[in-house]
Amino acid sequence: MSGRFQIAVHILTLLYAAQGELLSSEYMAGSVNVNPALIRKELSALIKAGLVASKEGKNGGYYLGKPAHQITMAQVYDAVDPKAILGQARNMPNPACTIGKQINGYFKVMDDEVQQAVRDRLNTQTLDTFYKRFE
Repeated sequence: MSGRFQIAVHILTLLYAAQGELLSSEYMAGSVNVNPALIRKELSALIKAGLVASKEGKNGGYYLGKPAHQITMAQVYDAVDPKAILGQARNMPNPACTIGKQINGYFKVMDDEVQQAVRDRLNTQTLDTFYKRFE
């Protein structure tokens, strides 16, 4: 799992704390301590998933796309970190080998099972319940 999930949750928590006030990517980058371009990349994924919305223009910015109690951590995870948890080999194993010709399929099944376990756990927590840890 990359750091994208943590950054996305940080962004969403900031937006929730803002209580509807529009936030700029520069402001959020200051809190996360990263370049605003990285924040905009994550915002793009969160907007595509319907978790964040934006208002353009001079007084524009970002805000939650739906109520915090309707945003699960699993939705955030799926929006920004859909890669294989167990990794993925860059090479293709030898198809003539009894192990090599089957191993990627077995890893795929195992990875799918781990992904589902992660999603099941993340589905038990919303942005609202996560935010309450900061109160």
